[in-house]
Amino acid sequence: MNNPAIVINDRDNVAVALQSIPRGSSVHISEDSGAAEIVSRDDIPAGHKIAITGIARGDSVIKYGYPIGIAASDISAGSHVHTHNLKSGLDRISEYTYTPAFNFPDAQGEAVFNKGMDNCFNGSIEQSFQKNADKHFHRNADRYFSGFRRRNGQVGIRNHIFIIPTVGCVNQVAAALARHAGEVRPAGIDRVIAFAHPYGCSQLGDDQANTLKILSALAKHPNAAGVLMLGLGCENCNLSVLEPYLKDCDKEGIRYLNCQDSTDEIEDGIKLITELMEHAAGMKREQVNARELVIGLKCGGSDGLSGITANPLVGDFSDILIACGGSTILTEVPEMFGAEATLLDRCCDKDVFSKAVHMINGFKQYYINHDQPVYENPSPGNKLGGITTLEEKSLGCTQKSGTVPVYDVLDYGERVKVKGLSLLNAPGNDLVSSTALAAAGAHMVLFTTGRGTPFGCPVPTVKISSNSGLAEKKSNWIDFDAGRLLEGAGRRELAGELFDYVLEVASGMQVKSEAAGFFDMAIFKQGVTL
Repeated sequence: MNNPAIVINDRDNVAVALQSIPRGSSVHISEDSGAAEIVSRDDIPAGHKIAITGIARGDSVIKYGYPIGIAASDISAGSHVHTHNLKSGLDRISEYTYTPAFNFPDAQGEAVFNKGMDNCFNGSIEQSFQKNADKHFHRNADRYFSGFRRRNGQVGIRNHIFIIPTVGCVNQVAAALARHAGEVRPAGIDRVIAFAHPYGCSQLGDDQANTLKILSALAKHPNAAGVLMLGLGCENCNLSVLEPYLKDCDKEGIRYLNCQDSTDEIEDGIKLITELMEHAAGMKREQVNARELVIGLKCGGSDGLSGITANPLVGDFSDILIACGGSTILTEVPEMFGAEATLLDRCCDKDVFSKAVHMINGFKQYYINHDQPVYENPSPGNKLGGITTLEEKSLGCTQKSGTVPVYDVLDYGERVKVKGLSLLNAPGNDLVSSTALAAAGAHMVLFTTGRGTPFGCPVPTVKISSNSGLAEKKSNWIDFDAGRLLEGAGRRELAGELFDYVLEVASGMQVKSEAAGFFDMAIFKQGVTL
């Protein structure tokens, strides 16, 4: 690594340390940013910000070409910029004006994508990262994976049997059934998974509605070749309440069991799961066009490098998949706050723009209704990694969406309906939002991280590290190292490599959390528990 810091955009007045910079070190800065070289006045940890010019108290601190907050005191060139001298400039509910960033065609197409890709490599990023041409950016080349074509026309990337409890009271029964079935599962069944959760009873209103939405959405997920809905019998969210949500399920691929109606729920459960496994074992993978893929985009435990490496790399992947005719879903609404204008201006029409504004301001109102600060973020781990304000975190997070237009906005529990990029209404919590992505139809989730986490959601969860140190330290967690961008790897080349990797995972290659048997779920709870 030749230079210890990078200026992301020519408009920026801070640089990001790519490695620890001791006090007194000389740091070369691009001539375009107004200073050829600065001397560090403080020790600057890797991922943190260093001022490249003087910033007066009350002035905006600029990163990614946008304000990430307001200087709380005068900041000299070479100073560490963080929580001691930078504060958020965000307010609460906002009004927005639709100013589209694209001349939208009548339908999604190559013209929009080409414009997006031209904007993808600019400023200092373009100077810092190699722009190697890559065969995967040839928009007319069809790409394929090996998937399961279901009877209803959907495509899955796994042949799983799901055991879905309707209520937390039967979680341990579900786990026991999964263990027993796993020991006798025939060839062709990838895994039997029990999805434990604490809900399904003593819930009212939106809470119960959310539980019904998520449980039924998982039951209809194309990665599930067979589903056992496991109830207790006296819960609010009982099987009779759930059945109307499941009326369009393949009747051969779903079974129901109320434990209170059974003399031996384990024996009866194993019998039903055996029927499901026999039904699913004959399903074979076949060649499927990549346009069938739906990929969720998520980040967690970000650091100061996430917005330079992992998140924009996933954005490049999103652009590639959408160019192939596929779909991606971006969620974590609170981590759009402060960067929402970059998404709103990409909405394909006023209706989608209005839905996006309603989603964003609705989530702010949710915080206000609970007497909580709207901008209570970033987390302690984010701050330790160099992220100071929510604006900064959001501007890094939203890069996962790439550069193409936003074609739809989905409510929590709603299924993806159109090709291209959709926004999904869900919180930032890793388990809740990843489960929401799976419920929306994502075949897998690309999960970027600068801190690391072992969890896996109901679908394969690809962990992408923002720095190589994390990938080396937690090789049992991390699937793909985006930190190689800082070591000279070409961004286009690495985006193509990530695209190839996703196709391999879609064709059956297990990710680290999946191989470890980690499949978690969580439902968005907002209200009263009886």
